[in-house]
Amino acid sequence: MATDGVDKGRRRFLTAATTVVGGAGIVVAAVPFIKSWEPSARAKTAGAPIEADISKLEEGQMVIVEWRGQPVWIIRRTKAQLDALPGQDARLRDPKSTNTDQQPAFAQNEYRSMKPEVLVLVGLCTHLGCAPQLHAELKPEPFDADWKGGFFCPCHKSRFDMAGRVYQGVPAPTNLVVPPYSFIDDNHIMIGVNAEGAA
Repeated sequence: MATDGVDKGRRRFLTAATTVVGGAGIVVAAVPFIKSWEPSARAKTAGAPIEADISKLEEGQMVIVEWRGQPVWIIRRTKAQLDALPGQDARLRDPKSTNTDQQPAFAQNEYRSMKPEVLVLVGLCTHLGCAPQLHAELKPEPFDADWKGGFFCPCHKSRFDMAGRVYQGVPAPTNLVVPPYSFIDDNHIMIGVNAEGAA
């Protein structure tokens, strides 16, 4: 008979051992595949909140940091710039910042900021994503004889005041975006987490 002399215990052992080794091999092979679904460290970092030091930022100056691949401007406004803001309302498309998609709730005020003197904006024009330039001085400019400080986009001539509010009659449809942010202390801002703790 063909089965005479077959060690059934050994056969069961070999079958079980082969099954265990095969199962372990499948798990080992699956780990890199499953890990490939996770975002990369670079992607995780790109979306993470960032801390900005504003301790050396003087009145009228701007510092630029990068958050989520976008330039974020942090400007310390002067008293003169703040005092000029209400006088621009009649010239602006959305002076009261009623478009709630453009700023967190805490920035829906005349200054569009948590602290009047510190302005935080995403530095991209809302027309085509160009980079407007800061023209902070309150003096006539070739593009506006009644200029009270703000941002001018040389690409398509869009203009924004010192709160990032868009002027009427320019290509940009909305105010500049205020990103979520919060103050860690008087000298540090966390960009990417708003005052209520939401990202």
